[in-house]
Amino acid sequence: MKKYICTVCDYIYDPEKGDPDSDIQPGTAFEDLPDDWVCPLCGVTKEDFEVVEE
Repeated sequence: MKKYICTVCDYIYDPEKGDPDSDIQPGTAFEDLPDDWVCPLCGVTKEDFEVVEE
């Protein structure tokens, strides 16, 4: 699964870790996050994330 980076604050969403603070379980792909999910650091929406090129 691909990691995604917030273009505003550089937070990286790692699907292997999920987002426990938002009750997002490990193993949840970015595409499967709820539409109302926001960056846990700066609060922007999913539209402000890009794929991390590794």
